[in-house]
This record gives sequence, structure tokens and C-alpha cells, in this order.
Amino acid sequence: MICNSNFKAAAILELNDYLYRKPHELSGGQRQRVAMGRAIVRRPAVYLFDEPLSNLDAKLRTQMRLEIKQLHQQVQNTIIYVTHDQVEAMTLADRIVVMRNGYIEQVGSPMEIFQNPANAFVAGFMGSPPMNLHAASIVHDGGLKIKLSDQLEIPIPEKETSQIKEGQEVILGLRTEDLFIAHADDENKGELTFTAEGRVQIVDPLGNETNLHMDVQGANLIARAEGRRQFSVGEQLQMTLDLTHLHIFDAESEKSVY
Repeated sequence: MICNSNFKAAAILELNDYLYRKPHELSGGQRQRVAMGRAIVRRPAVYLFDEPLSNLDAKLRTQMRLEIKQLHQQVQNTIIYVTHDQVEAMTLADRIVVMRNGYIEQVGSPMEIFQNPANAFVAGFMGSPPMNLHAASIVHDGGLKIKLSDQLEIPIPEKETSQIKEGQEVILGLRTEDLFIAHADDENKGELTFTAEGRVQIVDPLGNETNLHMDVQGANLIARAEGRRQFSVGEQLQMTLDLTHLHIFDAESEKSVY
């Protein structure tokens, strides 16, 4: 006999058509949803989910993320959710624990970790596409600058918490949305922006936006552009770097120093 709570869990997981099937008659994704259903009907104090959506197709995975978030809002139980998918972590979590090799790298809310990564590993892990990370060094030429190549030196805005010094080997961190095509009437222009010439190497059209793999005066960086515009490999573009959200990590320790 199947009780109402079981039917409700089956409806959430889209399993109503499979309730009377044997386990060997189910696909891997269906078995995974059955396991989640067993957890839901028990209404435990803590849910433990270990990559529960990994075997689902892209459409169902997106739907299940919403269902899990709605489930949490309804029951208000603690959910410990293990995933390698940073999109799942960002969309589902109230707090994220980023781990590497069994050690905790950073703990915080999704936006805290996204905006203020503690080290280069966290910076490269959170975000899609990941943050631009480029080897560089600190030079002094009328003020501290970060040198990415023989042709590209970027002025570093002053910051009280900065721990950088001349001659230091570092890693520049810049998110793709902070590197974009410059416009004459650009509202973002100001003291915390820098403009440089770039050449398109690879075009990744995504529909709503386009990722441009750029050679910016000898530095390989990914920029984000409007999705409907057409770009060609080899095209020369003036690029604006928004330095408001510039990150600098020490090359040896990989810890944030700016």
C-alpha cells in the first residue's frame, strides 16, 4: 500500500509512472530519484545528499534544483549537500563550505565567496566561466602596477587592506563580467577602469551572452559580451577592465593579498 506522503514525494520527483516497477526496471537516474524519495518521506532532522543530481539530464537537473530548494523552504530542515557543481552550490546553499583535498578553504554565503574569494582555488572554482587567473608580478612605475606581459601593465587602485609590494610574484584575478568591450559613451568609465587593445582568439556564443577568449596585449583572458552581436576570430577590440573588483593572490601561497 502506498500512502499519501509517498505519492507526494513521487510527484515531486516525477516518479508516479514508475511506482510499481522493480528496481532493475528503472534507469540510473530514476533509481537516484527513488533514493531521494526515501529520504523525503522519512522527514529526518538532517538530509544528507551526496551529488544527488549527477545522473539526471540537464533539464531535469534544473527542475530538481528548484524542487530541493522548495522542499527546504517547506520543511526548514538542515540539508548537507555535497556537489562538484558550483552552479548547484550557488543556487541551493545558504552557506557554502569549499573544500580541497579534505581541507576547508573557505566558508561563507554564496555571494561572500563569489565576491571575496580567500584564495586562487576558490576564485577559480566559483563562477561560470571561472574567474580569469593570470600569472603576473608587481612593478613600480609611477605607482604600483600589476604586470601581465611585456605589453600590459595595469595600475592598481589604492586599497587599505592591500598586502602587495614591488617585485612580488602574484596571480591576477578578474571575472569575465569585469572585462568587456569599451564604448565611447561607456557609463562604467572612471578612475577604476583601464582600457587595452585585444584580439579575439575563440568565440563561445551562448545565446544570451558570448564569451570571448581574448589576447589582451599578450595576456590570455576571457571577456563577456552581448549575445546577439557577431564576432570573428582575429577581430581587434578595445577592451575595458573594471578594476573595482580586481583580485590579486600571492603566487606562492595563493592567498588573497588585495
